[in-house]
Amino acid sequence: MEILSDLVVIFVSQVVFLLFGWMFFSKHLFRDYEVHHTLVQFLFSVTLSLSCSMFELIIFEILGVFNANSRYFYWKITIYFMLLMLIFILPFCISYFIISNSRFKKNPLGIKIGSLALYILFICIFVKIGDQFPITSPNYGALSIEQGLSRVGVIGVSLIGVLSGFGAVNYPYTSMTCFMRSVSRSDVLQLERKLMHNYSMIIDKKKRIAVKEEESRNTTSSGWNMGSYAFGLLASSNSESISELKSSCTTLEELTRQLFLELVELRQMQQRIVWSKTFKGQYFNLLGYIFSFYCVMKIVICTYNLILDRVVKVDIVTRALQFAITYVGLEIEDVRLWSQHLSFALVGIIVVTSIRGLLITMTKWFYALSSSKSSNVIVLVLAQTMGMYFVSSVLLMRMNVPLEYRKIITQVLGDLQFQFYHKWFDLIFLFSALMSIGVLWFVHKSNQISERYDRPHRH
Repeated sequence: MEILSDLVVIFVSQVVFLLFGWMFFSKHLFRDYEVHHTLVQFLFSVTLSLSCSMFELIIFEILGVFNANSRYFYWKITIYFMLLMLIFILPFCISYFIISNSRFKKNPLGIKIGSLALYILFICIFVKIGDQFPITSPNYGALSIEQGLSRVGVIGVSLIGVLSGFGAVNYPYTSMTCFMRSVSRSDVLQLERKLMHNYSMIIDKKKRIAVKEEESRNTTSSGWNMGSYAFGLLASSNSESISELKSSCTTLEELTRQLFLELVELRQMQQRIVWSKTFKGQYFNLLGYIFSFYCVMKIVICTYNLILDRVVKVDIVTRALQFAITYVGLEIEDVRLWSQHLSFALVGIIVVTSIRGLLITMTKWFYALSSSKSSNVIVLVLAQTMGMYFVSSVLLMRMNVPLEYRKIITQVLGDLQFQFYHKWFDLIFLFSALMSIGVLWFVHKSNQISERYDRPHRH
């Protein structure tokens, strides 16, 4: 009876996660595009469902839901299905849709051969990754969980490190008022007048091109100059040929496009300045200062860990309780109960923020990269990225769970070099954060220089 109830809970949760993935796909990610393949939507939803299931099982480990044998069994099933998706199904489907959009699309045999060749190339690169890092023991077979997880973990941890490093730097930069560019109403009006002037010049040049082309056609067909009236109107521009006019028009169109983008940026900055004065804007400005402190501390800690070859072996909840008992003087009677509650809260926050943050980022990527032809490939690549991200999150999150709650997780994940993944994350995070600081500093200084240069001309 207990096994049946456990199965019902797992089945219902899987259906809920699957429906959530399906709704997110159709209502948010793909709402402006026509879905040509239901298979793409299904694979995305299944990958998101399996990702949520792994986080669900971590929470079940902390709360003690199900017996230990059931949790171990469901962990194994979930990991196997996730690896099946990430190593076999998704890469082959990506290869198929890439070849389908190429010049082989009218040749069914060419699509099959090309898809298989591209998938074999992926497998070769995927396997080769494991030879470059000390991630697992060579005694495991090629189809073991350890071999698959170790390679997925390297890619996923690299992705987490890059996103975390950039996010830790970019969030304070975009939310703090001290980094906002000052924009006055006269700046916007000046740019609008310049933009309208360029539009009128483009229209005038296109009229000249049309008149000259009509004049050229009439002169060629009848030998009679039917454009005498046009000559009178365009007497001031007789020296300009059609090619010169077209070249000048193209230059003006490119300049106008740049001015339009700058105007959009100025208007967005005006809205941000107004928003920053609201209560919500001030709240996010305060969060920006907090994240700035977090970013600096994280960079210092990562540098310290890399220099001294240090890996934290005690989870953050246990360390916090030890600090509270030893230094603060709190009397905690049931340490295990508090450890369970705090671990549940910490993991819950990590799960919610991870899923929300990644889905928002994926939506931005999709709108930036997709088109009518590439949308299926982009969605499958995002599903592949999402699966690797969440599998790697489990590898890293294991350290945030107290020792008594991570036994089954460790057994399922196998004999992986967990310390390597934490060191690799510190290295990638440090590199990403420093690069982001350098790029954003350069952009900020460039904006300040251009603002000082433009201001005398505008006023």
